[in-house]
Amino acid sequence: MTIATQNKLQYNWAHIISLAGVHIGALFALLPSNFNWTAVGLTVFMHWITGGLGITLGWHRLLTHRSFQTPKFVEYFLAFCGALACQGGIIHWVGLHRLHHTHSDQNELDPHNAQEGFWWSHMGWMLYKGPAHDEIPRCTKDISSDPFYQFLQNYFLPMQIALGVLLYLVAGWSFVVWVIFVRLVFVYHCTWFVNSATHKFGYRTYETKDSSTNCWWVAVLTYGEGWHNNHHAYQYSARHGMKKWEIDFTWMTIQVLQALGLATKVKLPSQ
Repeated sequence: MTIATQNKLQYNWAHIISLAGVHIGALFALLPSNFNWTAVGLTVFMHWITGGLGITLGWHRLLTHRSFQTPKFVEYFLAFCGALACQGGIIHWVGLHRLHHTHSDQNELDPHNAQEGFWWSHMGWMLYKGPAHDEIPRCTKDISSDPFYQFLQNYFLPMQIALGVLLYLVAGWSFVVWVIFVRLVFVYHCTWFVNSATHKFGYRTYETKDSSTNCWWVAVLTYGEGWHNNHHAYQYSARHGMKKWEIDFTWMTIQVLQALGLATKVKLPSQ
């Protein structure tokens, strides 16, 4: 896809307005009157709940790649946490990510093709209605008929608004600024760095057919997702950090679930 092709795409105004609103809301954290250490602490905790347990563990490794299995109540809990990250509907998210792996850095069916540049792969692709969206139903037949996932797909935004209202009523505006707006901005960009930075910075352990790399600082921000070249080499693996020093906090979480009997059929590269 060239710049000229991008210019022919229709703008996704719903995404543009919502992303602008969240980033503008986060700027209120710069006001000294909105600073609150308890709010900051809760923001960090919710970053892990929504970005770590929800997006990385639940939406990505469990639902998208089926790298392990859990009882349904655990799967639904992780999916719910991911919905609170407000990264769109769960069915669309899973479908687009599967398409990314199928067409990685090849053509327009990779929604955030890194060959189109850092900006495009980081967030530019979300500002348009790309052709990959038409392929989502074909890629998500395993989850699209589930009533719970249909609920999360359709109501992730009202869920976020409800959380914001609850925070405002219980703790005040500063908690809304930090736990909603600041958290969302940080979780957004941490997730987006996996699409952009780990196709540009770092090293390659495996010769994959794309530009994926292993980037340590993205791994820190995303609980292990930065070992992206490893992941593209072994998409089904529950473990992304293959070397001893490639710290993968999400893999550690899966090991804890496995010890508790809550994670089974855990897939690894040797299998």
